[in-house]
Parts: sequence; structure tokens; C-alpha cells
Amino acid sequence: MPFVYTEWQHFTTKDGLPNDHIFAVKADGPRVWIGTEGGLACYDKRTGKFRTWTEKDGLPWRVVSALDVDPKTGDLWLGMFGGGLARFSGGRFDHFHQLNSGLVNDVVYGVAVENDNVWAATTAGASRYNTVKRKWTIYTEKNAPMEEIWNYGVSYNDGKVYLGVWGSGVLEFDVATERWKDYLDPDGEMEIDLYRDDGIVHVITTGTSYIDRVLWVSTYFGMCRYDGRHWRGYYAKETGLPSDFGNAVKGRSADEAWYATDRGLAAVMDFKTDTWVTYTMDPKTHKGKAVVQRGSTVLKTIALEKTIPHNYVLWTEVDGSDIWVGTSKGLAWAKGSGYYPRLKAVVDNRAKPDASLTTGDASK
Repeated sequence: MPFVYTEWQHFTTKDGLPNDHIFAVKADGPRVWIGTEGGLACYDKRTGKFRTWTEKDGLPWRVVSALDVDPKTGDLWLGMFGGGLARFSGGRFDHFHQLNSGLVNDVVYGVAVENDNVWAATTAGASRYNTVKRKWTIYTEKNAPMEEIWNYGVSYNDGKVYLGVWGSGVLEFDVATERWKDYLDPDGEMEIDLYRDDGIVHVITTGTSYIDRVLWVSTYFGMCRYDGRHWRGYYAKETGLPSDFGNAVKGRSADEAWYATDRGLAAVMDFKTDTWVTYTMDPKTHKGKAVVQRGSTVLKTIALEKTIPHNYVLWTEVDGSDIWVGTSKGLAWAKGSGYYPRLKAVVDNRAKPDASLTTGDASK
């Protein structure tokens, strides 16, 4: 049965965050880095305490919109909304911006570490910085297949960099060959998806996540999955998605991905059986619910005392068996004690509505 997260912890400025508007979360072992509208924070899971950095502490810019950690050096890279790019190393911030580096624009939506390189997705293209050679490369419509240059997000895994671009779909950069490949909606329609599963659902893409040879994509008009041969589109009217407006996506495996939307958090828990779990919060009672669906069929609704702190979800991060969720009104930590990554036995698409579920303990 699909695992349903029932143990949630919330964090706001009352708990030590510099701001409740959470743009990015990056898990790094016992530390969890949080980018907010009012500064940078780090939560230590061992002590349960926050440490924060604002401009008075040397942070180059107050709005931290993207985060990634260099696995080789442990350096933290920050994308800043209007403030460029920064590296946090040894307690010091190094600042890169349009006037002192090859950063193409100071509005940075995404950042990703690729080997010795750091990628920054900006509103005027993408920049790639080689930290060893200290060399910058800029990618725009002049040297990359960008019909538009507004880059919303960037991710890296298994030798490939993926850019989510407004109006240009997803761009794939093969690190070994340095060749580009673009993924566009084949029917060319901006308003609707004329033919199901013929390609990416829309060209206004916001996030990418590549894992186990599967690419997960979020857009402003639906979500999708690509296994290298076949595309699958997801829409709210036929799945557990609370909305087609996606802010970000994080894949956990070839079968599971978490989508941050403007109306809640949704997870494809098993691709093969089209099983979803969606988490939302009642704005009146502040209590939550988890809805388990097989396609458009609701199997069960579970009342929760606590779930996401707000339905406008901007980011989601996989942290082992746990999930971190950044929203416009705080940070949430979903604790997956007993988490099991896939459905245990159900493969029948005709599952009955009263099918039992795993909530907090996958052995049940």
C-alpha cells in the first residue's frame, strides 16, 4: 500500500527561520539548508536548532531563491533573486554578479552543481562556472536551443544537465559531448495539449528532476514523466494533482515524484499503477488531509492533525525517508518512519475504494 505521511513538523519565524516564505530547501546529511525571502537558514537535525544568515551577517542578498551543495567540497551555492550567485564556504560568502563575473543576469531562479561546474538558471539565460579553472560560459539563444531565455530551473544527475525554460520546454545538456537536446510540445499549441503523451505537456516549464533514467517535469499547465522512450502527461482532472500549476518537482525514483503546486503537495507514489497521495491544508481549521487516488478514483481520505502549513507549495526535497516542503507560509518536515518506497503488492488498477493504506508504518 502507498505510504502516507502522518507525522509532520512545522517551522516558521517563531522557531528561528528568518522568513516564512520558503523558496528552496536542500538536505545535506544532518543539515537542512533553507532559502527564504529574508535570508538563509540551516536546521541541524541533531540539535533541533536553526542558524540564520542575513545581510548583516554577510549574506550578499536577502532573497535566497535556489540552493545546492557541492558533494566534493561541501560548499553551499546560493541563487539569489536579484542578487546573483554566492558561494558559502568556511563561514564566508563569495559573491558573483553581472559586474564582477560571467553571470548573465542577477535574477537567479535555479542553481545546480555539476562536477567542477556550477550552473545558474537566470532570466536572461544560463551561466556555467568552472570552479577549478575559474572560467564562465554563458548559454542563450545564440548558442543553445532557447526560443526564450527565461530559465526557471536547473538540475543535474548522471552526466546530464536539465534546464526548465519559459517558452522553450526542457533543454538537456550532455556533459560528455557538450551537445544540447530540446524537448518541446510536438503539437505546438500553447493553450492545450492536443495529443496525449506525445511529448512534454507544455513549453512553460518550471522544474526538472532526473533519477533512475527517468525525467520528471513540472510546468504551469500540467506535469509529465519521460523514460527515454515514452512520455506520460499528468493533469489535475485525472490524477491526484490538486492543480496543473507546478512550481517544482523532485523525483525519488523512476516510480515516485513529488510535485509542488499552488494548491497543495502531490506525489506519484507508484507510476505503474497511477497511484497518488495528495496533501492539503484547510485554511479555516489549519488541519490537513491526505487523499489517496488511483488515477481519478479516490481510494481513501485520511484526516490529519497537521500537514503542509500552506497550500501554496514552492519547493519539495527528498531527505532519505523524509520529505521537506517549502511553502509561502512556512517549512514542513514530513517524517517517514517506516517508509516503504513503493506499493507493496497492489498492481491491479481496479483497486477497491476501501483498500487498506500504510500510514506511518509500512509493515501494516
